[in-house]
Amino acid sequence: MLVTELLKLAPDADQHEALLATMRACNAAANQAAEVAFAHRTANKINLQRLVYFDLRVSYGLPAQLAIRVIAKACDAYKRDKTIRPRFRELGAVAYDPRVLSYKGGDRISIATLTGRIIVPVMYINRWSSVSGAIRRGQADLIHRDGVFYLASVIQVPEPEPGTPQDWLGVDLGIVNLATDSTGAVHSGKAVRAARHRNRILRARLQLKGSKSAKRLLKKRRRKEARFARDINHVISKRLVGKAKDTQAGIALEDLSGIRARVTVSKAQRADLHAWSFRQLRLFVTYKAALAGVRVRLVDPRNTSRTCPSCGHCAKRNRPHRDSFLCVACGFAGPADHIAAINIGRRAVSHAADDAAHTTEAVGGMELQLFPSRQG
Repeated sequence: MLVTELLKLAPDADQHEALLATMRACNAAANQAAEVAFAHRTANKINLQRLVYFDLRVSYGLPAQLAIRVIAKACDAYKRDKTIRPRFRELGAVAYDPRVLSYKGGDRISIATLTGRIIVPVMYINRWSSVSGAIRRGQADLIHRDGVFYLASVIQVPEPEPGTPQDWLGVDLGIVNLATDSTGAVHSGKAVRAARHRNRILRARLQLKGSKSAKRLLKKRRRKEARFARDINHVISKRLVGKAKDTQAGIALEDLSGIRARVTVSKAQRADLHAWSFRQLRLFVTYKAALAGVRVRLVDPRNTSRTCPSCGHCAKRNRPHRDSFLCVACGFAGPADHIAAINIGRRAVSHAADDAAHTTEAVGGMELQLFPSRQG
């Protein structure tokens, strides 16, 4: 598995200016390369290199390999949508490969700039690279964020082979309760919703004020809400994966792809729906599970909160309120999110049985059971 380790750089004043100048030159050159790519309708790096390589080196003073990386950046952006000309921010990320970036032990890097290589200290966390069998991949991105330089380094971490789950931990995802598992544990989203509501009110007040101090505060707080929600998702995903690993279970998640386009909510609920970071939580659960050797399976979420886990009766009337479930057929009752999580876990069990059945072949009148392919 490939993971990204974010390293905080600590350049001195001269190095800081050298890195800024390099980023500005690289992004200006990328804009020129993208303009030529759009004009000639080419996303081929070799063809574009013939057209712009020497101009970029002369006009912007780029080292040879940085010019090559700039051309690749323009081609990659143009490939995503060939109907528009890509445009890059003045301080957008710059990709470095081993020819223009090297690591000097665990606390320094050698990085190319317009005026030559510089040795920059690193505030090193050493989280992923210290894992046994981890390999640092060649390319890394230089990022400038709020006046600080970071290096996004890619590391390949070995994944343990996941075992066969003894059971499946169903997880229901929601806005009010971010996650509820089939054991009944609830991970509430009240703190996240309250923080978002508070931040929306504060943003509106500051935007209405419009003073310089208000704009400075807006800029300072712009990522605070995202960091808070990200931390909550990290905590929830770590607990879910830990519980599944301890019980030798797999994790069953709802496949909520495209849900924002499918559902209709009132105007008052739109902000909560579009700020719902279920995809991020799913991503965190998936990669943490892979590193822990836990299988993850996506299941269809339809009617999971309307189906009785006791008698199997499915009806809209089974859910009289958002938080409660009451089967009209057998009287089974419970929290709606917990009921949905139980049904999600059971669907994963049935899907696993179907997968095993599909891997059975008849050979010479005998049934040969093949090993199921890796899932999740």
